[in-house]
Amino acid sequence: MPVHAPPTGSAAFRGAPSPSRRRGLAATLAATLAATLLAFVPSSPAHADPIEGGGDLGPNVIVFDPSTPNIQGRLDEVFKQQESAQFGSGRYQFLFKPGTYNGLNAQLGFYTSVSGLGLSPDDVSINGDVTVDAGWFNGNATQNFWRSAENLSLNPVNGTNRWAVSQAAPFRRMHVKGGLNLAPDGYGWASGGYIADSKIDGSVGPYSQQQWYTRDSQVGGWQNAVWNMTFSGVEGAPAQSFPDPPYTTLETTPTSREKPFLYLDGDAYKVFVPEKRTNARGVTWDSGAPAGSSIDLDQFYVVKPGATAQTINAALDQGLNLLFTPGVYHVDETIEVNRADTVVLGLGLATIIPDNGVTAMKVADVDGVKLAGFLIDAGPVNSETLLEVGPEGSSADHSANPTTVQDVFIRIGGAGPGKATTSMVVNSDDTIIDHTWVWRADHGDGVGWETNRADFGVRVNGDDVLATGLFVEHFNKYDVEWYGERGRTIFFQNEKAYDAPNQAAIQNGDTKGYAAYRVDDSVEQHEGWGMGSYCYYNVDPTIQQHNGFQAPVKPGVRFHHLLVVSLGGQGQYERVINDTGEPTSGTSTIPSVVVQFP
Repeated sequence: MPVHAPPTGSAAFRGAPSPSRRRGLAATLAATLAATLLAFVPSSPAHADPIEGGGDLGPNVIVFDPSTPNIQGRLDEVFKQQESAQFGSGRYQFLFKPGTYNGLNAQLGFYTSVSGLGLSPDDVSINGDVTVDAGWFNGNATQNFWRSAENLSLNPVNGTNRWAVSQAAPFRRMHVKGGLNLAPDGYGWASGGYIADSKIDGSVGPYSQQQWYTRDSQVGGWQNAVWNMTFSGVEGAPAQSFPDPPYTTLETTPTSREKPFLYLDGDAYKVFVPEKRTNARGVTWDSGAPAGSSIDLDQFYVVKPGATAQTINAALDQGLNLLFTPGVYHVDETIEVNRADTVVLGLGLATIIPDNGVTAMKVADVDGVKLAGFLIDAGPVNSETLLEVGPEGSSADHSANPTTVQDVFIRIGGAGPGKATTSMVVNSDDTIIDHTWVWRADHGDGVGWETNRADFGVRVNGDDVLATGLFVEHFNKYDVEWYGERGRTIFFQNEKAYDAPNQAAIQNGDTKGYAAYRVDDSVEQHEGWGMGSYCYYNVDPTIQQHNGFQAPVKPGVRFHHLLVVSLGGQGQYERVINDTGEPTSGTSTIPSVVVQFP
């Protein structure tokens, strides 16, 4: 909590100075003398001069215009490097200037983003495809993470664009003049995904996709569902029919604000910040210029590999926003975002790694901060938290101008040992979490029940927090804990930790296991739609998980369309929520569902 100085009334200055007043005058004189002497001492050169905003975007931002030679060759070169580099250090951003491009197939590997530089997706027209497939993993798309496509229009060569992804692979502000196939070639497994502010003229074919969330978009049709397909504010979405087929459809999204994006105004780079919408439906860009404001690039500190946390914080203190260019950034102190309306935008899945157990980033309890498009990767020394939105005890009303957390991903382990007690803490009221994947790694390097220990994924203390597209997986204890009032989640995807060594390791008092999503008993109002939890206890398949969801039984606490799934019989759930719902059983991977609770 902040420490407040005692009030100083005018009486303190009447008559002769009191002893305390005289001590204050002496202290003032001493401070003035010290400042005078320091004026003659050379200052530290670290930030003696103001930090300049703007500048070039660095070597890993690759910009094309329609006259650029050998665009396909450059795309292919990066894809060859990144196709299977799941835990590598390469980071790339492709940017297409407005115009028409013919005969391209931009295949996207890990840590590769492709974006148009127009104000509308239709300003950049690609007669070709932006493709994600799973040839590198024998046709299995369940590890196609960390890549993105944004702000482009596509005329797919064969009429349908393939986007076979799983978590942390947003498809935003796209116009597909044809169909969209969300499955890999051969229709292997896939576990996605997220679409927002996009128009698909044809049908979307999920095929083998286990779950998907689509927000504020327009589709020409939707072909099928496996376990959980959730829509909010989507024109053309299928009617609600959960559990058969498992469609959860909300006419509108209660509150949304699209992600900030880089664009060109003539020859000048700017960042466009869309306006907040309430009861949103459909895309933001098909009726003329989108609503919002622009920020010149010279109002951003363009962060490049090698930048220190000290320089980043000095830039923030100076009033600059942050644009992280593609790269991996080690920080030995917390990045402190203290100014209202600050934009922190990453390109090419820019990655922040906290050293020495610090918190990677903290946001003050101020209006309208926008965090978007970066990855926080836990370091080997345990961090109590990795991202904090608002300090403990935050209470300001941000309903008119909330903070947004969009395409901000958190990882513990996988690229090497990492530890964090709680990954993301949201203390500020009215925050919007719009697409995150918070993941304790189940494969890669530095993986083990204690090696990448991370007890809690997301903890929400703020009131009126909205999550749209919440993916949280594999934590040692609770994946999500919610303490704030009037919280809402539209779409939740979870897997419990694979690697629990035995039943005792997950015992929670008298309860078998920790729920994936827990609403605290103190909460009076909470609501969720389209939410699933899966278990795959492959170290000890005999483990019993009591439930996927836990919440107080109160009139104001409501859930719609819940499911739990045992993947191949590797562990089982006894119930869906609290003591409600049928147990899973056998090896058939058939969900147990609760349509409404209570």
